[in-house]
Amino acid sequence: MLDRLTGLQVLVRVAALGSLSAAARDLAMSQTMATKHMAALETRLGIKLLHRTTRRLTLTEAGRTYLEAAERVLDDLAEADAAVAIEGREARGTLRLSAPVSFGISELAGRLPALCARHPGLHVDLGLNDRHVDLVEEGWDMAVRIGSVTDQTLIARKLAPCWMVACAAPSYLAQHGTPRHVADLAGHACLHYTLSRATGPDRWRFGRDGRVSVSVKGALKANNGDALVAAAIAGQGIIYQPSFLVARALSEGRLVTLALDHAPTELDGIFAVYPATRRPPAKVRAAIDFLVEQFSQPPPRELVAS
Repeated sequence: MLDRLTGLQVLVRVAALGSLSAAARDLAMSQTMATKHMAALETRLGIKLLHRTTRRLTLTEAGRTYLEAAERVLDDLAEADAAVAIEGREARGTLRLSAPVSFGISELAGRLPALCARHPGLHVDLGLNDRHVDLVEEGWDMAVRIGSVTDQTLIARKLAPCWMVACAAPSYLAQHGTPRHVADLAGHACLHYTLSRATGPDRWRFGRDGRVSVSVKGALKANNGDALVAAAIAGQGIIYQPSFLVARALSEGRLVTLALDHAPTELDGIFAVYPATRRPPAKVRAAIDFLVEQFSQPPPRELVAS
């Protein structure tokens, strides 16, 4: 079956040049092939598009009408090709970026205007959700993930290190005492993060390999880290959360790191991930390069760990 778009191109060039041989030369094909394309087009439509004389080909009335439509189709296709080609080279269009709620608010939202300023044709649709979204199924261009990335359908690029921090408010420690051993946590009010993959809501793990664990309990559970930080600052209990969540409160003295007998678990890191396609679009490449640059110097660890 002959290519329908090529038939439209032949029609347009015949109308402009007046002969099949000239149109064929212009399109770098044989006159025989050009003739076949025109014949196939007329057969498909069931109507003659050209008057054929010994000296010149001219359009029939139906041919002139169809020519206008053919030119619009080819122009639209050329514009679409150009737009996609530009998008492949330049960061433009809408970037759909998924991120965890707390990280998106504290670490991404304030940085993204600089990304858009650097790439004026780029717009960001930031979706905040603590569940792991399916990038392909839900139409996300990329996501930020915290912890290990094991999904083989994704390509991951590390943005920054991340570790867990056990801490509490000075007021809580003054009233309930400061735990010195991981085992001591079992006797304290601990604030549970219900979506944790690294620790679990009721059992916290310590040590580089996470082999040291303790069962914890407390009056408050939440599916959002910022809520737990606020509760901890208010003196409600001890939290065990990623470093980026507690760094500011620790630097301001509103929370105090606990010096326990086993070090907190170190997470694999903070990653930008995108579907493992052959080549990500320019907008994804630009966003990842920007985020790598932004997070190349994380807060000093001494701010969030003893």
